[in-house]
Amino acid sequence: MVTDKEERPHNFIRTFIDEDLASKRYDRVATRFPPEPNGYLHIGHAKSICLNFGLAADYSGLTNLRFDDTNPVKEDVEYVESIKADVRWLGFDWDDRLYYASDYFEKLYECGERLILSGDAYVCDLSAEEVKAYRGTLTEPGKNSPYRERSREENLDLFRRMRAGEFEEGAKLLRAKIDMASPNLNMRDPALYRIKKASHHRTGDKWPIYPMYDYAHCVSDAIEGITHSVCTLEFEDHRPLYDWVLEKLNWPEPRPRQIEFARLNLEYTMMSKRKLLQLVREGLVSGWDDPRLPTMAAIRRRGFTPSSIRLFCDRIGVAKKDSWIEMEWLEKAARDDLNPNVKRVMAVLNPLKVSIVNFPAGDPPRIEAPYFPDEPGKFGHRELFLTPEIFIEREDFMEEPIPGFKRLVPGGEVRLRWSTYAKCVGVEKDGEGNVTGLKCEMNPEPVGKDAKGKPARPNIVHWVSAERSRPVEVRLYDRLFTVAKPAGDLAGELNPDSLVVRKDARIEEAVNDVSPGDRFQFERLGYFMADPDTAAGDRPVFNRIVTLKDSWAKGAAGAAKGAGNQGKRDRKE
Repeated sequence: MVTDKEERPHNFIRTFIDEDLASKRYDRVATRFPPEPNGYLHIGHAKSICLNFGLAADYSGLTNLRFDDTNPVKEDVEYVESIKADVRWLGFDWDDRLYYASDYFEKLYECGERLILSGDAYVCDLSAEEVKAYRGTLTEPGKNSPYRERSREENLDLFRRMRAGEFEEGAKLLRAKIDMASPNLNMRDPALYRIKKASHHRTGDKWPIYPMYDYAHCVSDAIEGITHSVCTLEFEDHRPLYDWVLEKLNWPEPRPRQIEFARLNLEYTMMSKRKLLQLVREGLVSGWDDPRLPTMAAIRRRGFTPSSIRLFCDRIGVAKKDSWIEMEWLEKAARDDLNPNVKRVMAVLNPLKVSIVNFPAGDPPRIEAPYFPDEPGKFGHRELFLTPEIFIEREDFMEEPIPGFKRLVPGGEVRLRWSTYAKCVGVEKDGEGNVTGLKCEMNPEPVGKDAKGKPARPNIVHWVSAERSRPVEVRLYDRLFTVAKPAGDLAGELNPDSLVVRKDARIEEAVNDVSPGDRFQFERLGYFMADPDTAAGDRPVFNRIVTLKDSWAKGAAGAAKGAGNQGKRDRKE
């Protein structure tokens, strides 16, 4: 836990907190994470979770988890449980501080009566359409409701009858009496309570009226003694109402302070719950945990670690202005987190059979290879077996190579990772001319010469034994949309290659005892995790978490340069 002010990463929220503590406005820090249980959390919520829990921890404070369950039509226990799981997965705990806005329904109702008695709230009979028409515009003031000057006694009677369920939905609202000419539209007599005759997942049919978010949120914060109500930037214009409600209720000081920060917009995906729900309902993804989605359930299923998400949130920082974050920030955080912590193994995703024509008689050579080449003692070693038939990646052979291709070609030579050199001496094809296999000769040393007449140093390719490897399914997940900032055109913007399934992949024998959730680096291919739901059985499934490098940011030129850099690393190894 950070205790020294100078050690904390600077941002404007910390500056406010430091000022509040120095001025004795507060003698502690208390934050909250207040999700509405109407869907699954996404990566944007992860930023808020890390921020709220992290701020409190850095100042030796506490964070509450509070569900804003004020709209029973859209809420479900399923979402409550998924949110709890997501917060815990990220590494945070609310201890005994789990609350619901519904815990405060009685108190919220009492506060509504107090606002009526103080002349700061009234019951309005305007329909939703009429309320909108009376509200005015950004350039024109609104008009007072014809019901605005009802007596306190009449308003109190009507509000109590609303609670008793005497009126139909849409018949009446409890509204704050503020200023219909305010330049801030949120202050033009906003609704505090509406009639909604729906069963609540915690209170059942007890309440036919429910508080609006802006009203319930500030009162809930005050009840819990929250000091800093940290929320996203769209609530900045709601802050005057937040403060107005607590002022009119004459809430004891110190009252909570609302501070807004920029929400997370991540390129090549979207954070709209409505659009995410559409993707799920239309079957464009397999569910809320489809690894292409930005939901926390999907991110977890894909194989990202909690520490990588916390690292990502820490790196992007806290801003006051909305902006888009490049996907590479998330992918780099995953690479940086996984790189020192996972074993390296070899897998072949698109196998091409290679027959070694001069393979020696007897038992196949045993090869001891480190799981972590940079630090051979870190994870130990495993045995590889070179056999008469092996598989290499189909993409590592070209019969008619393009310029710059440095893998296997007819008459060419490569080095098999951790093993011998192999020269292509024959190509097998089917009746349609498709390459079905290669014939190679193995050599302990390279046989070719470079331009200066020195022994060649062929590029390295990975391989697995045909006999001593395991069949697996590999799912190559990529960015969900083809455009960085999708507008929501699901038909035109979805990436058709966001999921490529390799059902005939092979993995080296050492990975036979894989367990769901195990993570590896498949050499030259990326980081992968054994799928939690389908990793068991004869043909486990591996999800690609992230590639070894970003191939989107620089386009084709960047990909070509990256391939050259990979070749340099291969030769170095």
